[in-house]
Amino acid sequence: MTEHKLSDLPYEFNALEPYVDEQTMRLHHGKHHAAYVNNLNNALKDHPDLQNKSLEDLLKDINSVPESIRTVVRNNGGGHANHSLFWTIMKPNGGGEPKGDLVDAIKKKFGDFESFKKKFSEIAMGRFGSGWAWLVMHNGELEVYNTANQDSPLMEGKTPILGLDVWEHAYYLKYQNRRTEYVENWWNVVNWEQVQKNFTNAGKR
Repeated sequence: MTEHKLSDLPYEFNALEPYVDEQTMRLHHGKHHAAYVNNLNNALKDHPDLQNKSLEDLLKDINSVPESIRTVVRNNGGGHANHSLFWTIMKPNGGGEPKGDLVDAIKKKFGDFESFKKKFSEIAMGRFGSGWAWLVMHNGELEVYNTANQDSPLMEGKTPILGLDVWEHAYYLKYQNRRTEYVENWWNVVNWEQVQKNFTNAGKR
């Protein structure tokens, strides 16, 4: 049996202060993300064929998962994948603008970086209830959109490059109902080097 595992954060819990607070990071990673991993493993325990699939393959082929566990796998597998990406695309002293061919692709699709940032932020604000805002690669092109709950772009054949968690648990301790402020501040911790790597890898698929 291959169990899915919760990876350590690539930085300290307080590393993203003052934009993302330490208490939120501890709860978000150690409680919320950990619960997704545990629930996913529990759902798969009687399905050895699914246990041997990578998380990405599991989500890409979500409709082949038995109906009795599909919703649990969708929610918790998606939550595991989404958060595993989320931690890596943030870093202390992040922010600024991307470089290299990613910024060229952003300019080609959105006009300029500021227009992209505005569009992405609007998508994040426009998600009613819980969900995520995404920059994805789809059919060789960048696309910005949002998903509900813990749905992953992988379930739609899209490759996530950058994702922002807009569930209330991601920001409520610090920002309460001020999602706009959370979204604005989050740009200060984006790890553009990792986002560039994600973009490069997506282009190789």
